Amino acid sequence: MKVDIKYGKDGVQSLEVPDERFAGLIHPNEVMSRGAEIEIKDALRSPLGSEPIEDFLKGCEDVVFIVNDGTRPTPTMKVLEVMSASLDLTRFRYLIATGAHRAPTDEEYRFIFGDLYDQLRENIFVHDSREDEMILLGTSKNGTDMWINRMAVEADRLVIITSVEPHYFAGYTGGRKSFLPGVAAFKTIEQNHKLAMRPEAQALVLDGNPVHEDMIDALDVIKGKRMFSIQTVLDRHQEIYRAAAGELHQAFYQAVEWADQVFSVAVPSKEDVVVTVAPYPMDVDLYQSQKALDNGKWALNEGGTIIMVSKCREGVGHATFLDQLSSSEDPIKVMENLDQEYQLGYHKAAKIAEIATWADIWAVTGLEPGLLRKANIKPYRNVQMALDDALAGHPDGRVLFLMDGSITIPRID
Repeated sequence: MKVDIKYGKDGVQSLEVPDERFAGLIHPNEVMSRGAEIEIKDALRSPLGSEPIEDFLKGCEDVVFIVNDGTRPTPTMKVLEVMSASLDLTRFRYLIATGAHRAPTDEEYRFIFGDLYDQLRENIFVHDSREDEMILLGTSKNGTDMWINRMAVEADRLVIITSVEPHYFAGYTGGRKSFLPGVAAFKTIEQNHKLAMRPEAQALVLDGNPVHEDMIDALDVIKGKRMFSIQTVLDRHQEIYRAAAGELHQAFYQAVEWADQVFSVAVPSKEDVVVTVAPYPMDVDLYQSQKALDNGKWALNEGGTIIMVSKCREGVGHATFLDQLSSSEDPIKVMENLDQEYQLGYHKAAKIAEIATWADIWAVTGLEPGLLRKANIKPYRNVQMALDDALAGHPDGRVLFLMDGSITIPRID
């Protein structure tokens, strides 16, 4: 069996798998779409819990669009292109919800805004969680101080463009995440993400998920703010499957139902070897690529080997995350160290360390091999070599490929 695995933006690594050792290629489910333009137009014409966008914007003075950064697959440019037919988009400001991420590169700006970038660039602002002026709006029940970017707080209308897919500790992306972490202060993000250390913070879980509940609770402090959202769900080809518009929470929960149809994928059994791929643009660094590991674990037998494939184009990401993973050769000790204190990024280290307590973690990346070895991850440059070694270590085992591991959740039926 020949398998082609995406590596980086345009690269491919090809490999051969013995037929008797091959357990399957897992993609998001195939679904039928009527086309991006139709889906977006219908969502805007029939918003949930809100008036149509044109009526929502009547009498507006200062409208801020909150859009995702370039590490998300959100088809912002397609939504804006549809809206441009009836709205003068140059009247509005655009705030990129980076959370604690860096500012976009020029390539990422054009991925976000497409052909509209040159027309809108003077109206585009990038959220900086450490440097921008923030306003304290209140405190959640969990004690998270809701510091939010002044631009978003003082706008008289907000338009949110986002996408909904599974998220390894918030349950799902989209909706409330445009605010927290999207345009929140670093200290607010850190307080919220500390809750990701709890075992209830898992993919596809909202009820009882402390991270999600904290985000919802924190948003209650801005209930009076006039907001309109467009929340898309992509298919396995990264084209728009469905779109929901209108009131933030109603559109979010509708999009969650559609996201499950795409990204929750039934597999017949767990396997001894799982190859999980973080495709472009989710392969930006090790910090972001960790999501593919966390999703792949659901299809892995205890004592198995998980192989993450990600170019990690910009390196490691947060240094604190790697430092903690490298604090001990014993993953149990790493987890004990993480329990002592919390800084942003420790939750990702904890999720990786937890997998390492019951499975081997290998990675095919462009990173310096010594960095990965210190973090208890076995490094490879070539997927074929990693797979051959893994199958040799599990002579009776099979390999399952998670081809879009950053957003696909295997479900054992």
